[in-house]
Amino acid sequence: MPKRASRSRGASQKPSERDIIPAGVEVSDFNLFFNRELSWLSFNDRVLQLAEDSSVPLLERLKFCAIYARNLDEFFMIRVARLHEQARTGGVARLVPDGTSPGETLDKLHARLHEQGRRHSHCFERLLRPALADKGLRILSMKELDAEARAQVDQRFREQIFPVLTPLAIGLGRHFPYISNLSLSLAVLLRDPVAEVENVARVKVPKELLPRFLPIKGTSAFVPLEDVIAHHLGTLFPGMEVLDYGLFRVTRDADFTVSEDAEDLLVAVQTELRQRRFGDVIRLEVQAGMNPKLLEPLEEALGLEPRQVYAEQNLLALADLHAVVATPGFPELRDPPWTPITQPRLRPEVDAEGGGTVMAAMRRGDLLVHHPYESFSTSVERFVTEAVEDPDVLAIKQTVYRTSDSSPLVPALIRATERGKQAVCMVELKARFDERANIQWALSLEEAGVHVVYGIPGLKTHAKAILIVRREGERIRHYVHIGTGNYNPKTARLYTDLGLFTTDPEIGADVADLFNYLTGFARPKSFRKLLVAPINMREGLLAEIRRTVAAHSAERPARIQMKMNALVDPVMIRALYEASRAGVKVDLNIRGICCLRPGLAGVSENIRVVSTLGRFLEHARIYFFDRGGETRCFIGSADLMPRNLDHRVEAFTPVEDANLLSQIRDLLDRCFADNTHAWDLEADGTWRRRAPQGEKRWAQSELMDRAVRLAQATTGRPTS
Repeated sequence: MPKRASRSRGASQKPSERDIIPAGVEVSDFNLFFNRELSWLSFNDRVLQLAEDSSVPLLERLKFCAIYARNLDEFFMIRVARLHEQARTGGVARLVPDGTSPGETLDKLHARLHEQGRRHSHCFERLLRPALADKGLRILSMKELDAEARAQVDQRFREQIFPVLTPLAIGLGRHFPYISNLSLSLAVLLRDPVAEVENVARVKVPKELLPRFLPIKGTSAFVPLEDVIAHHLGTLFPGMEVLDYGLFRVTRDADFTVSEDAEDLLVAVQTELRQRRFGDVIRLEVQAGMNPKLLEPLEEALGLEPRQVYAEQNLLALADLHAVVATPGFPELRDPPWTPITQPRLRPEVDAEGGGTVMAAMRRGDLLVHHPYESFSTSVERFVTEAVEDPDVLAIKQTVYRTSDSSPLVPALIRATERGKQAVCMVELKARFDERANIQWALSLEEAGVHVVYGIPGLKTHAKAILIVRREGERIRHYVHIGTGNYNPKTARLYTDLGLFTTDPEIGADVADLFNYLTGFARPKSFRKLLVAPINMREGLLAEIRRTVAAHSAERPARIQMKMNALVDPVMIRALYEASRAGVKVDLNIRGICCLRPGLAGVSENIRVVSTLGRFLEHARIYFFDRGGETRCFIGSADLMPRNLDHRVEAFTPVEDANLLSQIRDLLDRCFADNTHAWDLEADGTWRRRAPQGEKRWAQSELMDRAVRLAQATTGRPTS
């Protein structure tokens, strides 16, 4: 088994968790924090609740059912794998902040996951499957097919499925077969009528080669691939008696860390990717009621503890339901379609006199774009493609953390090089589960002559920044985009993110310094306006919290509003407790993990935590400090987690334009007012879903309406 690479602490050390301690706290120190992993389970439970929600369109509920399963797969591959490693090796110096050991956390996870798994299975099998069938979209077993459909599937089995199947014997002195991560398999119990002995074999379900849910031609029906194979087991084992079979699936440890001492980062990541295939098995999923003669050999061969085995009532690997969700048609079963609006100031007819380009609009003042309400293609993509064609642009620099094959941004850098411009791309090779794609992009860029760098050893580069350097007469101007989300056109239609376009000279100089930090040997100790991890972001945010506390008074109350994906960092949590104790109202909009405990007497009565979910994935990070006559706001790429603040290169930019601040305040207010797709966190860790008591409020719907109204008000005509 390949040895796991050591985990690096990165280039900086985080402050002590006791740097900020609320004075006079009476509760146990452990009670100040929720368990991170259990909080994540609560987040995924909220996703499951949307799948169970009868007010959500049916195919959207099926989508949430698939998202729940996909989330859980990644959680096991990374977080649960790490807990098992810690429990096995005892390699943690202390308990986690809530006082729970890795082993105790694993036991709690196992118990909760059994209950969630029961609900997840019931939701799909008892609620969604029959409801979809009533609408004409059916997922059928082989037994439910009529004669014509069965003949069609039988033919497909003979021609396409049977040729790629490879039965492998288990036992009889044979080496236990390698089982790939997240693969679906059939364990088959056979009887040899000649030797009168029973044997076990494994058949992999080749869902990487064939659709997991096979469509029945001429219908809107599907049959699971594993059910087709199970129906034809006699063909796979001629001369044998098939006594029983059961489905199983393994999840392997997919976490790795590349040593900061690696001489060639590209080679090191490629090596670790090859080793990832052979990570320890962390979870075994089986069909409930699996024959012990099949289950026991699997448990023994894989060396699993009872808490690593999960019995599922129905189909396994429900993340594959995304393929069914993508079935053409059925508009009545989906959310109404949404087409992102071009940001009003970027509509060519609005800024025709100024040149009609993104950079021309930026020269007239800062711009804020909110995806997916406003278009990524007519803002960020257009920004870069226009720069490629502009003869006065000298250089284009961009970070790439996650992108897609359809993105025009990376190919634009290649065209920029061909036109004689300096093109620089900071490609993060260690972006989890996107490593292979990023390696291919890096190699293509290098081959075309783009300057490709892989960042700083020991740190992931997670910042989202584009810098365009343009010659204007006798001077050089910096045009900058800093965002909260990846430069990925696919997720830009699904994730809510903010992006600031600015020509502010100090921000431009800071971003130039940031790229020099990433590409060369520069080590800036400070920045003019940006907060950059791991250099000044942590202390900068703590300073803003302290200033807000100092400015607060009964006559001029101060307020802190934050929106992020996760709040984990103990130092930041303690700072927010300090603000609450000083009387500052703290509003937190957190999509996922929250380790802060609101509502504790003497500690956090002034803190409320709201989680907002919906048709779009909430992804923007906003840190808003209202100190009476002074407002400070930052947006950027980082959540308040130790990994973001200490072990990644992250960037926050201030938003200073009064109109843009008003837009962000409106966005936050709508999120906190949501009463249909929002949950409140209670002091005991319970997330209570809000229910409308009067006017129904849904932030995402309101923001779609706002985008349309703003565009119509600017142009005076309907949007397209």
